[in-house]
Parts: sequence; structure tokens; C-alpha cells
Amino acid sequence: MTRVFNTRLVYRTMGALLLIEAVFMLLALGVSWWYDEPDSWAFEVSTVLTCFAGVLGLMAGRQAPGRVGEREGYLIVACVWVVMSIFGLLPFYLSGCVSTITDAWFETMSGFTTTGATILPDVQSSTHSILFWRALTQWLGGMGIIVLSIAILPMFGLGGMQLYAAEVTGVSYEKLSPRIAATAQHMWLTYVLLTVGESVLLYHFGMRPFDAICHSFATISTGGFSTRNLSLMEYGPAIQWTVTGFMFLSAINFTQLIYLFRGRPSRLFKDEETRWYSGAVVLGSLALAIGLFVYYGLIPYLQHLTSLHTLWSVFVRTLSKGSFMAVSAITGTGFAVDDYMLWPPLLWAIVFFMMFTGGASGSTSGGIKWVRIGIFAKSALTELDRRIHPNAVIPVRFNGQALTQQTTSNVMAFMFFYIAIIVVAVLIFCASGVAFDEAIGTAVSAIGNVGVSIGQFGPSGTYSDYPTVAKWTATVVMLIGRLEIFTVLLLFSKTLWKK
Repeated sequence: MTRVFNTRLVYRTMGALLLIEAVFMLLALGVSWWYDEPDSWAFEVSTVLTCFAGVLGLMAGRQAPGRVGEREGYLIVACVWVVMSIFGLLPFYLSGCVSTITDAWFETMSGFTTTGATILPDVQSSTHSILFWRALTQWLGGMGIIVLSIAILPMFGLGGMQLYAAEVTGVSYEKLSPRIAATAQHMWLTYVLLTVGESVLLYHFGMRPFDAICHSFATISTGGFSTRNLSLMEYGPAIQWTVTGFMFLSAINFTQLIYLFRGRPSRLFKDEETRWYSGAVVLGSLALAIGLFVYYGLIPYLQHLTSLHTLWSVFVRTLSKGSFMAVSAITGTGFAVDDYMLWPPLLWAIVFFMMFTGGASGSTSGGIKWVRIGIFAKSALTELDRRIHPNAVIPVRFNGQALTQQTTSNVMAFMFFYIAIIVVAVLIFCASGVAFDEAIGTAVSAIGNVGVSIGQFGPSGTYSDYPTVAKWTATVVMLIGRLEIFTVLLLFSKTLWKK
């Protein structure tokens, strides 16, 4: 039995999501009113237009069946980021914060995909409302607009497992409750509590309330938009260590975090992906800390015989910087406490390769994810054993369970497409005039939703002068990376659209 594509349901879902976006625009409008800023009208117009489009969508989708099929699910999840970004760019463009649609689109897509790459050369010259909206787009995109909508859409008579399955990142997903909406609500409650907790701590350690809220939005979403030109370089150790801790937590599978907060930490400690991720953070932090200490502490000490007290203070600073930058790179947050492009080439190369990895599946982090890296590595090692014992049945195990061929094939396919998309993006960037090394850095940064890159697009640079074609290409790569590749590629599959 064939089933007709449910176009009305797509319209109805998009309409509901746009109404949700309009509500959050009202928060930014409230910030503009609070600070009595001249761009209030831009948010007023944007809110009205977004709300109007949402109502039209609901009207066009009235009497639509509530069941979401695979085709509708993939299309909604892919399109929602585009539609939300189209209306999300309005405040940037109408307020005059950016002068072109291209730049407004880049900034908005970078926000919703939690990439954190910016075209604003002087962030601090922007109004509070614009900075708040930038941070809010990342916060919404972090846990996922779809996961938010699944928690709310039942009020509109909508919802569905297909939306959740297409949105949640990683090889697999886990429900905390028989009702998928309840699972989404648990995840968003944890997300909100982490945000509030970090905001309170940042304020306690001396950050202004507004900056504390915006940086918490950007941290918990692993997005990286800062309200300061120098990111977190101008803040003290207490704030930097606080952000480091919350970046680390935000890149753990949120299902595992919920069990942890429920008093069941054993699940978290037994989870193999969490151990891989935590081990990478420890090793990366030590590698950067030792490298920085040798370069900035030990070598000068041996050359000039400075005091041991000076050597110790250098060690403390390098440990703080190394840990922060390792966690920021692995989680794809993109915050910075130093310009790593000024470090020795070996160290910034280590930071660059960390950007590939990402955090755990089911987290706000981008990148490949450690469950895939673990399965990929184990598959390669198992293949060596099979070469020695060709007749033996040697399964690939993860978390103590033998993986199916379908799971390992999924990982291999993902790795292939991940590299292939990077190659295509690099060729387009180079064709538009970007240097080869910076093209590679931007491609890895975009698909991993990291934000910072190498060369002039490092922590101290912006994409304001990036070629127009390259900007549009980068936003497409950001979207593909945020949706874990398959959700986007499946839309171009003939099999999906056959009746």
C-alpha cells in the first residue's frame, strides 16, 4: 500500500516552528527595550513577519494528519534550519548590523548550526539585542529546534518519532520515556538547568549578567559566539575554568547526563563512548599544556635561569590554557583564551586535528563523534585479527555488545561522506580564491560546526572578507554537518521519494 506525501503536515509543522521562533524573537525585542536601543523596530518587524508566516503555515496545513512518515520527517528536519535561518537573519539585516543578505545568512546559519563562525569584525560595537539574538540562535540550535518542537508540538496536534530520529545526533538514540515528547522534555529541562547553573557561576565570578547569560547560551550549545572581540581572553581563571567544565559536560550524551543527575552515575562511567571522549580530553589537555609549558616556561627558564616561582606560575597558566583550548576544540565550541595561531606549529596543528573529533553522540557537540571514531578504530584493529585468522568470526564490540553489520557499515559510510564533503568544499573554497591551508581549515571547521579555523580565520579573525561563493558554500557545509550528513543526502535519494 502506497502513501501520499503529506504536504499539509509539512506546512503545519513549519508554521508551528515559526511561531516558536517568533516567541524567542520577543525575548530579543525585550532586551532591546530594556537597553533602550534604536534597533527595536527591526525586531518588531521581524517578529511580526515571522508570526505572520507561522500563521499562514498553520492555515495551509489545517486538517493535516498528525502522523509523520520518514519522508516528511527528513524533509522537515532539513528544511526547518533553512526556514528558521531565513527569518532569523531579518534582525541582522534590518537593523543594519550587516550590510548584505549573504552576511546575514552566514551569521544566522552559523548560529543555528552552533558553528560560531562570524562575519562581524567588531562584535562589541553591536547592540545588546543583536548580541542576545546571536547567542539565542545558538542556544536554540544546540539541543535542536526539532527536539524543542517535539516537546511543544503536541499542543498543535503534532509530534513523532521520525522527527526525533532524524534530528538527534549519533549512531543511535535512546528514549528515556515511552512517550517521545517526554524524552524531549527531559533533555530540554537538563539543557535549561545547565544554562542557568553556568550563568549563576559566571555572574558569581565577576561577569556582567548580560555577558554571563550570552556566554552560557554559547557554552551549553557548544556554539562559541562571544559578546567580546577577544572571546574569553580578557577574563580570569575562575571564569575560564567554569566555561571549560560546562563545555565538557555539554559534549556528553545528554541521556547519560540525565541518568547522572537522577543519581545513577554508573551508566555514565560504564559508557564506552564517554570514556573515549574523556580520555581524548585528558590527553589533548596534557599535550597542549606540556607543549606550552616547554615553549613558554621551561626553555626560557633554562636560558635565563628565572625563579622557580615564575616557572610554577607559567605551568599553572599553560595548564589552564591547554585544558581550555583542548576542550573547546574537541567539543567544537570554538571559544578561545589565546590565539593558538601564535603558538608553535605543532601545537596549533594538534588543536586543528582535535576539531575533527567532536564530543559524544546525543550531545550538542558537532564533529564525527567518539562513538564513530571508536567503532571505526575497533573495526580496523579487528580486520587485522581477521587477516591472521581468516576463518574466525570476530565481531566488533562496543559497550560490551557485538555490533551489527548495518551499524559498522553506517559508520564507514559516514566517514566516507564526511571526507568527501570536506574535499569538495576545499576545491570550491580554493576556486573562489582562498589559500589551500585555510580552505582545509574552513571546511573542517564548517562540517564539524567548530567556528574557528587556521590562518587568518583563527581565534582572532573573522569571515567578513571571505569570498561570497565561499560563504554560501560554508553555510551549506555547516547545515550538512549539523544534520549528520545523511539527513541532507537522503533528500536527494530517489528511493526516499518513490511511492
